[in-house]
Amino acid sequence: QVQLVESGGGLVQAGGSLRLSCVASGFAFGNYAMYWVRQAPGKGLEWVSYVSAGGGSFSYADSVKGRFAISRDNAKNTLYLQMNNLKPEDTAVYYCAKPVVSFRRYNFAKDSPARNDFDSIGQGTQVTVSS
Repeated sequence: QVQLVESGGGLVQAGGSLRLSCVASGFAFGNYAMYWVRQAPGKGLEWVSYVSAGGGSFSYADSVKGRFAISRDNAKNTLYLQMNNLKPEDTAVYYCAKPVVSFRRYNFAKDSPARNDFDSIGQGTQVTVSS
C-alpha cells in the first residue's frame, strides 16, 4: 500500500532552518507530482509547495516564496522541503501528499486544499518556530 513517511521537523528559533524529508513507497513515485501542505492549530490545510513528477516545475505559496525550496530524488523515492528564515507563523504540522491525479497542478491562488484532493497524505511532522 501507499506510504508517505515525513521526518525532519522540530523546534527552531525564528530565522533558523529545517529540512523536511518524505520517503514514499507503494507507488511509482517518479510518475507523480507531489505536494507539501501544512496545518496550523485550529486552521485548515494550507498549500506550501508543489513539484512536478520530473522535478523541473515548482509552485510555492506566497507566504513561503523565497524562503522554502522543494526538491525530489526519484531514485530514492524521497521528497524534500528546505525551509530557511523560518517565522513563527510557519508553525504547523507539515504533510507530504500524493495527488489523486498524477499530473495535477493546483492553482494555489484559486484552489483551496482539501484532503480528498489527495489519495495519500503522510502522518505529518511538527514544525515549531519560536520568536
